[in-house]
Amino acid sequence: MFRPCIDLRDGRVTQIVGGTLTDDGSGVKTNFVSERAAGWFAEQYRRDALLGGHVIQLGPGNETAAREALAAWPGGLQIGGGITADNAPQWLEAGASHVIVTSWVFRDGRLDWDRLKTLHDRVGRGRLVLDLSCRKRDGEYFVVTDRWQKFTNLRVTRDTLQTLSTWCVEFLIHAVDVEGLCRGIDTELVAQLADGSPLPCTYAGGAKSLEDLEAVERLGRGRIDLTIGSALDLFGGTGVRYADCVAFNRRMAADRSANPGRE
Repeated sequence: MFRPCIDLRDGRVTQIVGGTLTDDGSGVKTNFVSERAAGWFAEQYRRDALLGGHVIQLGPGNETAAREALAAWPGGLQIGGGITADNAPQWLEAGASHVIVTSWVFRDGRLDWDRLKTLHDRVGRGRLVLDLSCRKRDGEYFVVTDRWQKFTNLRVTRDTLQTLSTWCVEFLIHAVDVEGLCRGIDTELVAQLADGSPLPCTYAGGAKSLEDLEAVERLGRGRIDLTIGSALDLFGGTGVRYADCVAFNRRMAADRSANPGRE
């Protein structure tokens, strides 16, 4: 299924090449910056009943735009970027269905179990999404934090996904090395997630055509959703029509309703 997104940088809806994001903002390659407000995009998703989309704050200066998006569709969007145990409840109160967390639950390149427990206790497993966005090194996928620039020691494996599944209800995973390049999805990672994750997953990175959405549905055996960013006409892209993604979801929903229990 297709999952929508609203990526925010400097208060504006934007699409970037993920691997170029840095702390000081220098060298970031931008594919698209919208003249439309974040709330406009949220309203489109609400109109088309696209549940589970994510609002990601790419650095500071995005809170007003993020709150606008959440207010436009209370309970319809997840929020990520700068989430901590202290501010997570506020984002849920602002209308987010779930909070998405990566960097805050890692310290010194390792998963901080105390922080994860604190966050879990604060918001509850049912409203927590763990972002395990990753990059490949030495043939394996490792979670990366701090604007996807710092490698952790946590590998994205079946064991990792199984262990963390008791702490959250969903995983969001960007394939950072292909994010924003519109050169195709990382099929190896999608298949690995389908094999290893006991929870719903949203994959993002590299999608360039409607065929990629169909491939994720097939490789993921109906268990992996896909976010399409820079290739989408809604974000100035030419590879994928937003209307086609909405139609795809409706077809898949009808098929699953007619064939319950089939992957």
